[in-house]
Amino acid sequence: MDNPIILTVGVYDLIKNHIIRQEVSKEVEGILLKELKKAQQVVRRELPEDVVNIRSSVRVKFHDDGSEEVYNFSIPKKAKKKKKTTSILSPIGLAVAGRRVGDKIRWPFDDGEKTIEILRVERSS
Repeated sequence: MDNPIILTVGVYDLIKNHIIRQEVSKEVEGILLKELKKAQQVVRRELPEDVVNIRSSVRVKFHDDGSEEVYNFSIPKKAKKKKKTTSILSPIGLAVAGRRVGDKIRWPFDDGEKTIEILRVERSS
């Protein structure tokens, strides 16, 4: 997690408020605060295409078991299982928000630490 993450101003604020409301573990809070301090904030039109954001479809690989999953990220109130969307404030969303294709992240989940690699990011309008 050496490269600074790139976040839209809106997603930056969502994550910061999520931390303030103490909705993450102390471990995740520490990681996020460190990441937010050095994060690059941009307006949405300046966000590079390969950076994870809301309205992104993201394929990730879990290196611990070799599995791959696709997540469609949205703002929390629009995240619905029926629509197959995941909140950017979910554990996986927080792990990959602002990251780019090719990034590998070691992240603490409820069931233990996992190494995730971002394989693909596609933006929807």
